[in-house]
Amino acid sequence: MTLLCVLASLSQAQELAPRAYWPAPDGTNVVVLSYQHSQGNVLADASTPITGAEAKLDFLSLTYQRTFNLLGRTGNLQLNTPFVSGEAHADINNEFKRRSITAAADPRARLAINLVGAPSMDRDDFRLLVANPELIVGASMLVSIPTGEYDGDRLFNAGSNRWAVKPALGAILPLDNRWLLEGEIGAWFYQDNDDFSGQTRSQEPLLSSEFHLVHVLQSGTWISFDINWYQGGAAQVGAGPKQTELKNSRAGLTFLKPLAKQHAIRGAYSTAVESTIAGQFDSLSLSYMYIW
Repeated sequence: MTLLCVLASLSQAQELAPRAYWPAPDGTNVVVLSYQHSQGNVLADASTPITGAEAKLDFLSLTYQRTFNLLGRTGNLQLNTPFVSGEAHADINNEFKRRSITAAADPRARLAINLVGAPSMDRDDFRLLVANPELIVGASMLVSIPTGEYDGDRLFNAGSNRWAVKPALGAILPLDNRWLLEGEIGAWFYQDNDDFSGQTRSQEPLLSSEFHLVHVLQSGTWISFDINWYQGGAAQVGAGPKQTELKNSRAGLTFLKPLAKQHAIRGAYSTAVESTIAGQFDSLSLSYMYIW
């Protein structure tokens, strides 16, 4: 695992996303403008010549989301475009290296459908669901599109130069009308990167899971206690040795508060609980949401 994976780990694999399967009325549109600051150590595999790696990164992303009727169920399409600015430094073969970057990262698209509970609904039905939550089970497919800026001669890039997909199953279990337990289990599958310092870099699938305890307050405000866990994803460059697999976990808090009928803000903080590779960082984000 090299500095190439810093951005992918931060913005793709190790995220915490509560309320990912919570429905909305048909025709609901949401635009989200988000800022995220992440910094910390970038733990490299012991077989690589990289030591003492650290990164400070600022992400700005624009997300559009629409809820619609999909075969009689609640469907959701989400498109995300991220940009990153920051720097990383490390000792590589005992030589100090530093690089700054400001560039577009890989965009993502996610399609989700609720399979159990929460069929396609209008606003009246949605209000009934909010007052009396029910078991919801959903499925999703998240795709990372390799159009972010990439230089095969660099170890620190905004883009990953490979497609990645994550199929997942998620569920929401109401404990009562104010407390919800949410969870998702999925796996990332990666295309080979055929332009990694003149070689091909492959990566095994990465098993992912995340869990959220959500407490709904008054007037649509909610707070979530978040934790995730990832294992797998061992990488290999050319015919070289297979690197150590990830065994990473993060925990954090997410808070959302409506400001008016069509506006809301969301804040989140997370930190590493366990990290073998790449994930020893703290992250703080703030988002503005416009809903219509």
